[in-house]
Amino acid sequence: MSFRSVSLLRDAAPPLRPRRSVTLRSQFTTVIFMLAFLPNVVLTFMAQPSVPVASLIGWMVVVGGLCAAVGYLLSGTLLRSLSLLHAEVERGDFAQPHADDPAEILSLRSAFADLLDRLSTEQTRRNAFIATLVHDLKTPLIATGHLTRVLTTMPLPDAEKRDVGAQIQAETTRLLALVQQMADAHRFEREDVQVQLVSTDLRALLDDVARRIHAQAAARGVAVRVHGEGRASVDALVLERAVINLTENALRYASHEVQLGITSRGVSVSDDGPGLSLPVSELAQPFNSQPTTIAGQQYTAGTAGLGLFIARRIAEAHGGGLRYDRAPPYLFPANPPPSDPPPTYTHLTLVLPEVTP
Repeated sequence: MSFRSVSLLRDAAPPLRPRRSVTLRSQFTTVIFMLAFLPNVVLTFMAQPSVPVASLIGWMVVVGGLCAAVGYLLSGTLLRSLSLLHAEVERGDFAQPHADDPAEILSLRSAFADLLDRLSTEQTRRNAFIATLVHDLKTPLIATGHLTRVLTTMPLPDAEKRDVGAQIQAETTRLLALVQQMADAHRFEREDVQVQLVSTDLRALLDDVARRIHAQAAARGVAVRVHGEGRASVDALVLERAVINLTENALRYASHEVQLGITSRGVSVSDDGPGLSLPVSELAQPFNSQPTTIAGQQYTAGTAGLGLFIARRIAEAHGGGLRYDRAPPYLFPANPPPSDPPPTYTHLTLVLPEVTP
């Protein structure tokens, strides 16, 4: 355990009001003193009633001092493990237990280490989230700034002004979509996704998604095909968001085609791209601290997994999950070249509990 992790705990702890401190050692010393001293008082006065009071008081002072000293020494022995843990926490090195640690100290070490691990993970994700903001928001903002400067400082024909305005609008739309995606990922990481299940025509939902991304697919030269029929109890608006996230990812990596389909397991989004370089369980994380390479393109911390993470959380809210595999496409070309090997597609499936034809 690093000293930096201990610093995280100190930074996270709310400030406490100044108060008079009472140590455990003083409390233990008082208890041991009272247990040893009070019986001596009773026995002394009962056994020696004829001894002068001054002598008895003097004797009790001596006995009280001895009892206090014994209490102080015994309390130090009892609290030795706790004092050692305190010193190790101050040094930032308390992960390794000692052979003579009592069960309570072992439990405290474990609980404290788990807390610091969670704080460290949260700090790492927060740093990754900031890195994502800086990297992904910077590109459209710079582009919008350049286009605005061109529009305001250069004499342009009306047709070119409209083109520049359209580019500014496109960059603004991209920026808003990215902000919404990161906000969703940040919220879904900490909160349960709320869904209202209604029997829904999944084919109509996929047809609507295909219409919405048609212009984007045409600009990339990618065909979009929809197949399958079925109904399921889902939250259509929430599930549509997951399908759009997966479809936009598929469009980014597809070579020629994206397929949206309904299977017995759920809703699938497939593309003829190169596939994922890591397991989907590792990629579908919102704010990882490590960069990721997909299809030869490197993404900074957190940028590659936002859409997959949102899709996974939405599928889990419906009682399912997100599955990935590489397999032949569900829809083959009508007349495939006989010499070509069977194509392999990337399939990401939003698993739903029950899909009926």
